[in-house]
Amino acid sequence: MLSPLLTSLSIWDPFISIGSTILQPLYWVVSGILVLFHSVWSPVFGEGNGWTWALSIVSLTVVIRVALIPLFVKQIKSSRSMQLLQPKVRELQKKYGHDREKLGAETMKLYKENNANPLASCLPLLIQMPIFLALFRVLDGAARNIPRGHWLRIHPELLDSLNGSTIFGARISDTFTKVGFANGITSVHLLTLGLIIAMTVTLFITQLQLMRKNMPMEALEGPFAQQQKIMLYVFPLIFAVGGINFPVGVLIYWFTSNLWTMGQQFYVIRRNPAPGTPAYAAWEERRQHHESRRPVIEPAAEPTRGSVAVAESTGSSSAAAASPRVVRQQPRKAPRSQRKS
Repeated sequence: MLSPLLTSLSIWDPFISIGSTILQPLYWVVSGILVLFHSVWSPVFGEGNGWTWALSIVSLTVVIRVALIPLFVKQIKSSRSMQLLQPKVRELQKKYGHDREKLGAETMKLYKENNANPLASCLPLLIQMPIFLALFRVLDGAARNIPRGHWLRIHPELLDSLNGSTIFGARISDTFTKVGFANGITSVHLLTLGLIIAMTVTLFITQLQLMRKNMPMEALEGPFAQQQKIMLYVFPLIFAVGGINFPVGVLIYWFTSNLWTMGQQFYVIRRNPAPGTPAYAAWEERRQHHESRRPVIEPAAEPTRGSVAVAESTGSSSAAAASPRVVRQQPRKAPRSQRKS
């Protein structure tokens, strides 16, 4: 009875092998960065300390997100272009709604003319997924004493250190489902739930601030806006459910990545908002308020005719004429007859 099932499962072995081969370079990079930052943080906390490995994972996340900044900028520009083009897309839908082929061709033409790419908004996430999977496999291998990555393979003592390190009483390589409830609620359950909630909240806030602050009212209608609303609730739910299978180290990575995305997007929306959005109105108000507080420099007053005459009569220079000298008039003497009386 189990033979057909095992046979069907064995069909996937070649694909699993191919996937493992593709991920080998990422194993090499991920393990190398982890080992590098482990050597940086070890003098501070100790080689086997959980905070050393946790901060190594955070540092790995920062390196990855810094490398993805050009893609993030491209994603923001493409997403903004898509938002601003939604009114024109709806016009095309009304005009060519009866001809789906013509509608598709005209829509792609519109995107091309405005340098908008519907897939660009998903590009950073798609690039992160292999890195995320490689980190998951490295930490999952550490939990089972299987070294994945060249740098952990040549340093087996680091594999033992990563496998046994703890933070807040929970091992970095443990998962919510792996621990189980044989010993009741443990620190692993509390830490993983806390990280899952933090990861979900940061992802939700990131999507929400994009829709509420940096999208014009016209873009909040239509099929594209409906897709955005679905993603707003579905993506956090997927990560919340799947998070119980992630090791603590992977949850630290994902929460740090979401926190970086939220802060990065907040900065972009605040400093460079899309026109016609609430964020743009707030930016315009801040700009006007800043300009109103600048000191007003009044032009220098032109010299009067009298001051120029005085300056010319005294032979003063043009600089003195610009700053006229005050000349006091002497009181006139009274006549001798008046003085005698």
